[in-house]
Amino acid sequence: MDPIPIREITILPGRSRSGEPERFTSITIRPGDTISIVGPTGSGKSAFINDIEVFARNDTATGRTVLVNGTYPSEEFVRDPAYKPVALITQNTRCLADLTVTEFLAMHVRSRKIGDDDIALRTIDLANEFTGEKILPGARMTALSGGQTRSLLVADAILVAAAPVLLLDEVENAGIFKERVIEILQTGGKAVIFVTHDPLISLLSARRIVMRDGAVDRVIEPDGRENDALREARRLDGILRRMREHIRAGDLITEPVGA
Repeated sequence: MDPIPIREITILPGRSRSGEPERFTSITIRPGDTISIVGPTGSGKSAFINDIEVFARNDTATGRTVLVNGTYPSEEFVRDPAYKPVALITQNTRCLADLTVTEFLAMHVRSRKIGDDDIALRTIDLANEFTGEKILPGARMTALSGGQTRSLLVADAILVAAAPVLLLDEVENAGIFKERVIEILQTGGKAVIFVTHDPLISLLSARRIVMRDGAVDRVIEPDGRENDALREARRLDGILRRMREHIRAGDLITEPVGA
């Protein structure tokens, strides 16, 4: 079975927790799309991306249906990790296998039948572009911090799994370099869907799906109207990032940290 090229993933509406039909006709995701899922805690954000991850067929609590290239994907396509085009990385992702980083990646490379001897090291190098805590090839997976683990799994999904669709559930809470992740994904033509409370990620996304009561409330496409807000969010995020690094280094912050 060859991997299926993904032209689009389509989400068809389900229902809210109170049983009301969702107020959209369909939501289509294509390669290169950047989408944020936003809303209050408990509004159904994670359930939305979980429906995509399992390719719901009106068989989850939300009643949504997910199509690939306009049709239902085959059972083998959905269940076989070697061919599944979606990678889900959550804020609670941890590795229980007591392997080194290199051994962990090598195991995944073998399972994918990839003949590239350098791909594991390239994956580590890419992960180190996403995190300020350097990941060493000989480090134990169980000893990595949350930010290191999620940075490594994002890089693995990009290079080893080569997943065309990435679902990232609040990974920014681990201190990952958000703009660099989005830049790499867009350059590689990946579709990326963020569940997020982060204003910068939301403003960087081309679309925002707003959730309420377990359902899609509306879809927002800013089309450049938020550029001023994005510039300010970038400035403030830069200040907070530099403060974070000073605090991690044990410095006293006795004066403002410039943008």
